[in-house]
Amino acid sequence: MQSGMKWFRISLVGVLGIAVAGSTIALARKPSADVQFFDPIIDVKSTLNSLYVEKLTDEQIKKMQDGAITGMLDALGDPYTIYVPADKVRDFNKDLTGEYVGIGASVNTRDGWLTIVSPLEDSPAYKAGVMADDRIIEIDGKTTQGLSVEECIDKLIGVAGTKVNIVIERKGEKIPMTLTRAPIKTRSVKGVHRMTDDAEKWDFRIDPVRRIGYIRLTQFTPGCAEEILNALIAAGINDPDPSKRLQGLIMDLRDNGGGVLEEAIAIADLFLHEGTIVSTRGRNFPERIAKAQDKGTLPDVPLVLLINGSSASASEVLAGALVENDRAIAVGTRSFGKGSVQSVRKLPSGNGAELKVTEQGYYLPSGRSITRKDTSAEWGVNPSKGFFVPMTDKELIDMYRVRRDLEIIKGGSGKTAEEDWSNPEWILSFLKDPQLSAAVKAVQGKIDGGSWASTGKEGPVGAQIAFDELTRARKLQQQLTREQIRVEKRIEALETASGDLAKAKVGDLWPEDVELSGGKLQITDKDGKVVTTLEITGNNLQRWLLDADVKKPEGENKPVAANPSKPADPASSPPVNK
Repeated sequence: MQSGMKWFRISLVGVLGIAVAGSTIALARKPSADVQFFDPIIDVKSTLNSLYVEKLTDEQIKKMQDGAITGMLDALGDPYTIYVPADKVRDFNKDLTGEYVGIGASVNTRDGWLTIVSPLEDSPAYKAGVMADDRIIEIDGKTTQGLSVEECIDKLIGVAGTKVNIVIERKGEKIPMTLTRAPIKTRSVKGVHRMTDDAEKWDFRIDPVRRIGYIRLTQFTPGCAEEILNALIAAGINDPDPSKRLQGLIMDLRDNGGGVLEEAIAIADLFLHEGTIVSTRGRNFPERIAKAQDKGTLPDVPLVLLINGSSASASEVLAGALVENDRAIAVGTRSFGKGSVQSVRKLPSGNGAELKVTEQGYYLPSGRSITRKDTSAEWGVNPSKGFFVPMTDKELIDMYRVRRDLEIIKGGSGKTAEEDWSNPEWILSFLKDPQLSAAVKAVQGKIDGGSWASTGKEGPVGAQIAFDELTRARKLQQQLTREQIRVEKRIEALETASGDLAKAKVGDLWPEDVELSGGKLQITDKDGKVVTTLEITGNNLQRWLLDADVKKPEGENKPVAANPSKPADPASSPPVNK
């Protein structure tokens, strides 16, 4: 760590984010309660073992076990508490920490072959001369044609220090290579563009004229706070020459889904002299508060945070801490709204499986939870007033295409004749990013005029926020309705094509040839008292009742055919609560 890295003391004790716990869960067990809980599950498994039409395979038993665990977690209604089977732990931890052992390359399949999207910085692939668009046609003597990306990756990753032989095809030439697998740490800090003289390094100045820096953080991986500090030093945040020193900064947290919460706290502390950064509390955890320390705080240059609907968790902690402490403004759109803290625990069974479990919630300096619920009218972190900058789908696609191309490490200088990275106006035009342009203009105005001037819209507030969500929900409902109609038309066509085979349909409440329009639907309570009588205005009633809390009376195995000449006697059968 460079000497400029801030040493800070944080009153937050323990793991405050997603961290892999080395020890097993200490569970307070109550054998009788545990046994009673699992009795029905054991009974089902035992019954299937004895009576199922076919002998259960080991694979089926494993799927049943995983399904039972997944079902328990689904019942919590918490999408962030998940079970990770032993065979998925490696990929899970790779996504979590950005660390793995392999050759270090971003890959995809193209025309049936494994193809290099880009080698990664300081990786065996980059050092061996692997280039973007190289086609890997063989791995250890086996062709990659027709293999999935996952199958190829399984062959490329392995134990550090072991070798893998590949054959790449480049412009018709086949080139054999032997690479030594090594620990790979995906870099989560990116800049404006790759340096033309060293593609492994980023240029972190988006406006060289006013000396405005730009840093994009893709994930809060272990050590990213130090990466951020190194990037700031490279951009000139502490340059002893005032004419070269950074005058403003934009930190891009868009599409950053979070990660290690302690890294977010450390980054926030780089910019804050004092104040609360975040607090956490949970059922089995006392409230813990992380506070900023003055020592090592970076210069107070104008700071903008870019956020959008995919900025979540640790991103929201960082943005909320800096905005609520009046250290920065936020530009973009409202963040996602994930205010919970998970830890990863190894399960005590010893089979290698893990459980990512929600243990605490975190709260912004104001004490507000950012968690988004179905009933929430407010959640996440809002753009600052006057800096709400939405983007259309086309604008997003154009922006992502430019960004993806800039991330690729290319052969040669990688620079084209029309590029002018010294011209801020050309840079913004080239990047095709309205939110970033609004952020740059905001910082430029702050530097030139001393105050923040609006470069966006006011943005929705109060009831408007709920209404916007309602509009989106209605749009989704309309899309689902259209899809349902499309499926129904497809079913009708298939029923016609299948003839008599389609007549016996599972789940029907009554025959389809019954004319319901103009009829009545009578609802009674459990004692048979009529609650209400509804007029039926169409023939779609059965479609909706099939998913409702209704069923046919016991013993009625077939739909009762209508007899137009003789009305049914309501006293001859029990009432049905439809």
